[in-house]
Amino acid sequence: METSATSAQPAYPVHWEADVVLRDGGIAHVRPITPDDAQRLVSFYEQVSDESKYYRFFAPYPRLSDRDVRRFTHHDYVDRVGLAATVGGEFIGTVRYDRIDEHGRPAGGGATRAEVAFLVQDAHQGRGVASALLEHIAAVARERGIRRFVAEVLPANRKMIKVFTDVGYTQQRSFTDGVVRLELDLEPTEASVAVMRAREQRAEARSVQRLLAPRSVAVVGTGRSEGSVGRTVLRNLLAAGFRGRVHAVNHHFPDSMDLLQPEGVAAHRSVGSIDEAVDLAILAVSAEHVPEAVADCGAHGVQGLLVIADGYAESGPEGRERQRALVRQARSYGMRIIGPNAFGILNTSPRVRLNASLAPETPATGRLGLFTQSGAIGIALLAGLHRRGPGGIAGVSTFISAGNRADVSGNDLLQYWYDDPETDVALMYLESIGNPRKFTRLARRTAAAKPVVVVKGARHTGSLPPGHPEAAARIPDATVSALFRQVGILRVNTVTELLDTGLLLAHQPLPAGGRVAILGNSESLGLLAYDVSISAGLLPRAPIDLTTTAVPDDFRTALAVALADDEVDAVVVTAIPRVGAAGAREPDSGDDPELAVALQSAAAGSTKPVVVVHLTLDRLAERLGAAPAGGEADATARIPAYPSAERAVQPLAEAVRYADWRRTTATPGTVPELDGIDEAAAHDDVARLLDSADDRRPSAVDADAAPADERRRGAVNLDEPAAAALLARYGIEVRQTLPAQDATAAATAARRLGYPVALKTTAPHLRHRADLGGVRLDIASEAELLRAYEELTDRLGKPAEVLPVVQAMAPRGVDTVVRAAVDPAVGAMLSFGLAGAPSELLGDVAHRFIPATDRDVADLVRSIKAAPLLFGWRGAEPADTGALEELLLRVSRLVDDLPEIVAVTLEPVVVAHTGLTVLGAGVRLARPPARTDLGPRALSSH
Repeated sequence: METSATSAQPAYPVHWEADVVLRDGGIAHVRPITPDDAQRLVSFYEQVSDESKYYRFFAPYPRLSDRDVRRFTHHDYVDRVGLAATVGGEFIGTVRYDRIDEHGRPAGGGATRAEVAFLVQDAHQGRGVASALLEHIAAVARERGIRRFVAEVLPANRKMIKVFTDVGYTQQRSFTDGVVRLELDLEPTEASVAVMRAREQRAEARSVQRLLAPRSVAVVGTGRSEGSVGRTVLRNLLAAGFRGRVHAVNHHFPDSMDLLQPEGVAAHRSVGSIDEAVDLAILAVSAEHVPEAVADCGAHGVQGLLVIADGYAESGPEGRERQRALVRQARSYGMRIIGPNAFGILNTSPRVRLNASLAPETPATGRLGLFTQSGAIGIALLAGLHRRGPGGIAGVSTFISAGNRADVSGNDLLQYWYDDPETDVALMYLESIGNPRKFTRLARRTAAAKPVVVVKGARHTGSLPPGHPEAAARIPDATVSALFRQVGILRVNTVTELLDTGLLLAHQPLPAGGRVAILGNSESLGLLAYDVSISAGLLPRAPIDLTTTAVPDDFRTALAVALADDEVDAVVVTAIPRVGAAGAREPDSGDDPELAVALQSAAAGSTKPVVVVHLTLDRLAERLGAAPAGGEADATARIPAYPSAERAVQPLAEAVRYADWRRTTATPGTVPELDGIDEAAAHDDVARLLDSADDRRPSAVDADAAPADERRRGAVNLDEPAAAALLARYGIEVRQTLPAQDATAAATAARRLGYPVALKTTAPHLRHRADLGGVRLDIASEAELLRAYEELTDRLGKPAEVLPVVQAMAPRGVDTVVRAAVDPAVGAMLSFGLAGAPSELLGDVAHRFIPATDRDVADLVRSIKAAPLLFGWRGAEPADTGALEELLLRVSRLVDDLPEIVAVTLEPVVVAHTGLTVLGAGVRLARPPARTDLGPRALSSH
């Protein structure tokens, strides 16, 4: 029986809306169903086959009655919820839950079960629509307090049974009265998260693949003049030898024009007039004409758009709104966008040969994948590859310069490159990270399979280039680098270093360690390579000088010996033009083909990397990068060569660090189960505290000092009692403090807590300032307490100004600081260091991304320079690092579970020989952003 609808329409939950990439790479929009959807629902149902209707209702059900339509479009968004997947504004699938009691009857209030059912248009079955809807309806149900789904499915409906059984939730299955009954526990499990991530990867990779390997391309805005952007892109497409079909589109073309001359390409006045499917449309029209072009493409079923036009977010607020409208419009038709303000894309695969960009030359086919947010940097990358010669080592697999990356971003490329067999190394130039939590998750996974090398722009300016909606990082750049290294990202400083490192990693094996042999025919160049190796953290041997009279066979022999040495992990070869027997230089000092052959033959088949430093031997570098005479049988025979010792050694050092990460931390450990955590109660506390902040209740105080992005989301700093109560939900006990508004209150508090006690100030300007006399420890008697109170207030100010408190003394130990914070440009991170001025002045603080694993926190504790103080330095008792690591895990879990928590500070945390004591705590809350990486998979919306 349907519960009656309320007279007032419930508030529409806009935060449930999401764009989702489906299994085939297309996009559907998921949103709540409303009463205005009645006609859409009827039209949708008419397009569903009789068989699918029978599976949904267990009986022939040719049409929906008026009562059905009302029932399926009127919801209270609490006990009854319906979601639809739409493309082009029309329904392609629906899902609905109804809250029920233990006996299957409609229920409300505290009932935690719901019956769920799906219906997907037959034409869209197999695209993953039902799986995506299940993820989103489950998230909605959890938000509304529902913990279990019940579904009844006919045995013949194997597709729907598979949707439920493959989701990864804990479930029970039974068979009664000819119906399969499934019960799903909606609490996310490791399996359900893994299933969701795998589906996300396949779908997003497929959506990028459709853009990079189109079967047909339409250039919309192909100008009739020679220098127009559209004409340039068209000619670049043809010059690259694109394997698919190309169409030129311009609404000014005369009706009589069939072919665009001299290119000989089919000419059309609109995309809709093309008599075949179009996979990729390149929009080379001005921003004001883009909406019309998008509508034309969407109506024709185009799969994706490359928008070259500028005038969007980079131009100011009006442009930003124009960009949002572009994304909404394109996604409503199921299309993905590269751009706007994009330089273009390339795919050098012989099967594709796509140059849909403003680059006049297509780079050689190679193993590097390139992504850049900047067109200028894209030009620099391609030019840098071109300068390294046509030998083949400096080739790319795919290239995307995404401009404002309103839709397709670096995260999408990581999804694509992860299992792309034609890409061995991912190179990225990033100025901002749209979804930092997802980026680090994807980067860690990709780096475990292939290297990810990043140049991060806008490092020190404190701002981002126009067109980037994210806030700039608030943490030091060195911290960003440390966090990147934690997840396996190799961060370099320049575009040149990006290419240098990528070429080595793409063509040489990873080193087993940092022991380096140096050999060559220049003593000075060898010594330079030795010094640079030391500075880069490598372990070089003394250079072997072959003298300037060395011939190629001398190089071959020396390199073979070095590579055979078990005490050598990598070899640096230095080379200058040879000197003849009479002391004269060889005739062609810029080339040495025999030396190239000698080095390639010695390196062939080696499991150790080789790099070459050359002076003026530019042709030698090209020969070393070319395939050896024997062909491509051994990729290690392609040896990267560099014109200076610094440029050769730095990539080698990066390879050593990456190989060490792969060996030791690519598997990040586990997030262990911890006792004493009440996540549901903590969620309730957070909601209450944020609501109470609006009423200025004493449990929360204004956070005027919070960053602007947090203030916009209603940031509040919790007072100590509220912070302690919230932390207690996660098993984190904060030593109680009692206010001491006068000397009598201080004495009363001390008697209650028991001597010895500490007296300390809590005013923000004095907090943790023992150097100012704001902390008095080991007070053993009331007389001593009263004297300390008088001294403290005489020196620092009246009680109302310094806010004194009394606290029981903790066991002696090492004073430490534990922090967690959410940075808008980097993500959630956990920090650890020792308390006190030396650590602060020297920056001796270590960081790890949240969620932290057991391995992460163990490394975190040991990675600060002052770590020996925790492990019995100079005969002292070692601290209880096990308890400290558990505390770090609890803080990580707290921030990971509760997206409203934006900052946590525990200071000091006194780590004794046995156990630890948290003496001070601060927590800041803010309402979470509309989308995080914690819920069901969904595309970001800028």
